[in-house]
Amino acid sequence: MELLLFGAVIAFSACFAFINGFHDVSNSVATAVRTRALLPRVAVVLAALFNFIGVLVAGALALVLSVQGFNVPDGANGLGILLSGLLAACGWGIFTWWRRMPSSSTHALLGGLLGADLAAAFLGRPNVTAAEGYLWGQLALPLLFSPVIAFVIAFVVVYPATWISRYTTPREANRTNRTVQAVLTGAFSLGHGLQDGQRTVAVLLLALGAVGLAGSGTEIPLWVQLFVAVFLSVGTLFGGWRIAHTLGYRLVRMDPLRGAIAQGVSSAMLYLGALALHMPLSSTHTMASAILGAGANQRFGTVRWRVAQRVLLTWVVTALASALMGATLYLALDPLL
Repeated sequence: MELLLFGAVIAFSACFAFINGFHDVSNSVATAVRTRALLPRVAVVLAALFNFIGVLVAGALALVLSVQGFNVPDGANGLGILLSGLLAACGWGIFTWWRRMPSSSTHALLGGLLGADLAAAFLGRPNVTAAEGYLWGQLALPLLFSPVIAFVIAFVVVYPATWISRYTTPREANRTNRTVQAVLTGAFSLGHGLQDGQRTVAVLLLALGAVGLAGSGTEIPLWVQLFVAVFLSVGTLFGGWRIAHTLGYRLVRMDPLRGAIAQGVSSAMLYLGALALHMPLSSTHTMASAILGAGANQRFGTVRWRVAQRVLLTWVVTALASALMGATLYLALDPLL
């Protein structure tokens, strides 16, 4: 049974990576496609390529999450928690794609794992342990405050950006900013691989530890990174355009200058979180908040606040709904553990 559960965790890790790429490709390409900086097919291929590279070039965040942050119980019980969390995150990702709502795959995965962990504790089974203060200081606070920071920075950066362009004709400014957007599409996708790709890598490392196959704890097996990179990139190539329409058209009326600002701010935050601070940040939250911040800094109303409220409600519900699904799935799996 333990071997079967391990195989199921591997399979649904692949599903989660695929859905993550499929769901989040809109974050990378929505603004560039909206402002005609890139053709849709070119943007998607560029995003897939840099997602692949992002998973491979750095694994420090995955090691922090799987080695220093969490300790999953050995055997079938630990695998059951991981499997329930993955199933909940996959289900929520498909639901929010169908509803055209951008949501955080990170919040969905953490919520699903937390719900499964609480169900295990309720049944008196060994559950996940975390380093003291880690859940709040290293996970909750960055994920909660990153949208606010992205909104404020993007709003403020519009001022110097428009000042620099004050003597440039609109046509020249748009052409320059579209070129910048094309570059930043790849940069953001690289950051997405550095951030979101490492979540699946961390889950696989935890699964390997639960079955006693983990290595020294300081290195990630190459096959794990390649496995995640391939499925994340393939999911990106299939592209969930329903969410891209929400970000690029329904949320804000975006011009090339503000699109470039949103991409630049969110990319910088993803790099800072992954490479310097080793903190998980949601690519969806940072990009959507940066789009709102840049779009709100205009003399006329461009933000459709009713749509923004629906997006915010989805963000609030994500962790709660995923936790409920994770707990339910774990209770359903309990007879097999």
